[in-house]
Amino acid sequence: MNIEELLLEFKRKLISQRYSHNSIQNYTSALHVFLQIAAKKFNTPEELTEIEIEKYIYWKIEKHGIGSSYQRMIVASIDKFYDSVVGRKLSIKHLYPSRKQKLLPKYLTIREIRNLITTTDNRKHSCIVKLLYGCGLRLSELLQLKLSDIDSQNQVILIRNAKGNKDRVVMLSPSLLNDLRAYFVEYKPKEFLIEGQRGGKYSEKSVQSVVKTAARKAGIKKNVTPHVLRHSFATHLLENGTDIRYIQELLGHQSLKTTEIYTHITDVSKSKIISPLDLL
Repeated sequence: MNIEELLLEFKRKLISQRYSHNSIQNYTSALHVFLQIAAKKFNTPEELTEIEIEKYIYWKIEKHGIGSSYQRMIVASIDKFYDSVVGRKLSIKHLYPSRKQKLLPKYLTIREIRNLITTTDNRKHSCIVKLLYGCGLRLSELLQLKLSDIDSQNQVILIRNAKGNKDRVVMLSPSLLNDLRAYFVEYKPKEFLIEGQRGGKYSEKSVQSVVKTAARKAGIKKNVTPHVLRHSFATHLLENGTDIRYIQELLGHQSLKTTEIYTHITDVSKSKIISPLDLL
């Protein structure tokens, strides 16, 4: 089983079907792990049956404790691979999680965000935190930003080829624009807005490390990730009375139902319902 050739062919299929860069990376990575395990027992993917695939999914759940969303991606990557590369339709719909976990998004308070920003001394790191929170960006969107995507005249940032292969614009606050100008003078990025020490695109792990380090310095005990800052952006906009449909556009959500999850937080926090404890 030549795994590299199979992965390359799979990647070509996804590119031709216009999958986003992030989706291609995720699907290919999930398939790579699957093929490496399969190659220990089988010479070709054609030899595998739905039973072996089901055993693999069960092993991932039991051994690695994968969540439902990651399970869905693994099954989808295997399904797409067999359909587009092997030329075989699989009967594995039963392996998709039947129930989605309805978890409320984790977010930071205004005070925690303020502490996070004020304790981040490094100019580049500060801009990373402010872009994630102030624009509600996904991690992948931040890394893809180029200098040409910053429209300082209209004070907007263009997010190209985001999730769902859609472009959108987000606001660029005057204070962030000033920070970016100072950052540009100090770091002199050539192509991407946030670049590594030797140029080129900044890494995901570096951004995650920047956010976690900033949270630790700010004394925040919560598990803070780049996506938590995006959740905070949406929650705070909603708390300030921004129309949910505008927030949907800013976040790049295809469905309003995805955005409505933030109302569960703000409805409770803004309600005047008194706890029965206070009536004792």
